[in-house]
Amino acid sequence: MTDIQLYNTRTRRKERFEPLDPANLRMYVCGPTVYDRAHLGNARPVVTFDLLFRLLRHVYGADRVTYVRNFTDVDDKINAAALARKQAGDARPLEELIRERTEETIGWYHADMDALGALRPSQEPRATEFIGQMIAMIGDLIEKGHAYAAEGHVMFRVRSYKDYGALSGRSVDDMIAGARVEVAPFKEDPMDFVLWKPSDDDLPGWDSPWGRGRPGWHIECSAMSHDLLGDSFDIHGGGIDLQFPHHENEIAQSCCAHPEGGFAKVWMHNEMLQVEGRKMSKSLGNFFTVRDLLEQGVPGEVIRFVFLSTHYRKPMDWTAEKAREAEATLRKWRGLVAGIEPAPSPAPEVIDALSDDLNTAGAIAALHGLAGAGDLAGLKASAGLLGLLGEDMGVWAEMPEADLGGWTERLAAARAAAMDSKDFSEVDRLKALLIDAGVEVRMSKAGVELLPGAGFDQARLEGSE
Repeated sequence: MTDIQLYNTRTRRKERFEPLDPANLRMYVCGPTVYDRAHLGNARPVVTFDLLFRLLRHVYGADRVTYVRNFTDVDDKINAAALARKQAGDARPLEELIRERTEETIGWYHADMDALGALRPSQEPRATEFIGQMIAMIGDLIEKGHAYAAEGHVMFRVRSYKDYGALSGRSVDDMIAGARVEVAPFKEDPMDFVLWKPSDDDLPGWDSPWGRGRPGWHIECSAMSHDLLGDSFDIHGGGIDLQFPHHENEIAQSCCAHPEGGFAKVWMHNEMLQVEGRKMSKSLGNFFTVRDLLEQGVPGEVIRFVFLSTHYRKPMDWTAEKAREAEATLRKWRGLVAGIEPAPSPAPEVIDALSDDLNTAGAIAALHGLAGAGDLAGLKASAGLLGLLGEDMGVWAEMPEADLGGWTERLAAARAAAMDSKDFSEVDRLKALLIDAGVEVRMSKAGVELLPGAGFDQARLEGSE
């Protein structure tokens, strides 16, 4: 049996992975709140834990691994999106508008993550399907003295759980001193957090012993993971931004509700994503979704390769240069393995790299070694373990590479001349030719950038002059 080592955030060390039950491995990963398109940072945990899912299936057997990733489909942002539609004149009930929005967003999410080569999880529960389990867990926490009802709310009593803060490594008092906490008159302690909150007539709600309301965010994952995976399961994953307070709160309420279990044995977190060395944000103009990249002609397989090039526990910097390098590598490998049957099993050096806390850089280096040695069957099988070089992801590579360097220079020169003459007719003409051939034209103070889109036609562009 392959020896898998995983870094456990809770113990702060790399540990040998020993499943609770080798015939029934269980992993839970926090999924998206479905109110809008998934941005690029949302895709990193998807690729990270998809890779772990693939590795576990390879080592233990596909029928022995259960992977649960939830959809949060009750949230204030979802409500706001639905209310905006209602205020714009849609006369349908709010519940129908919310359902329509979440269905639409889940469809987008599936399409975008499928494009990145991510396998669908074993189960994808929706929070609204587990309201009964949440209410039952909240009631149990109240009975055990870990929660209290106040003014239509139910709050978790943080200081009732002595190990609170173990995941993030901070004491409760330090958290209060260093964090913004919501001050409310019904709180016994500033750190207590919401398990249930009231809903007015303009918001979705469910009947409960504490009045009509809706669940707090943290209780959702605790109720769903317990119902689907039990008191104890092997791995809980998500982005590092969820470590506190979401995962810390999950541990507290789950361990208090089910002290006979251990909740998650291993905690894994992927680091954050940057764009061209800067934090991604709308204010900096470097915020984009997965769909934005796909529509600009960046293949999903290229996006996946760029993600895998950086270890999941290190901050990842998305750059256009990395995408170009990834595309060149994948084109080369696809050319080499075309028509080749994959080996029966991935190469040992690739499995060993991935078994070392998902050392993807080492695995990719091993793929380069296989290509250089001419072991093309091994290359194809090993890349497949990383979700690369699959037949269903290679349509993009069948298209000829775009050669837009000359056009970039021509448009930049025409633009510079137009800035002096104030005659932009030649700029407009060149832009029209490029757009007609499926090229996205971007012009800014930084210069001219041309990006081939999904419908790019090099022959049409060259024949236009």
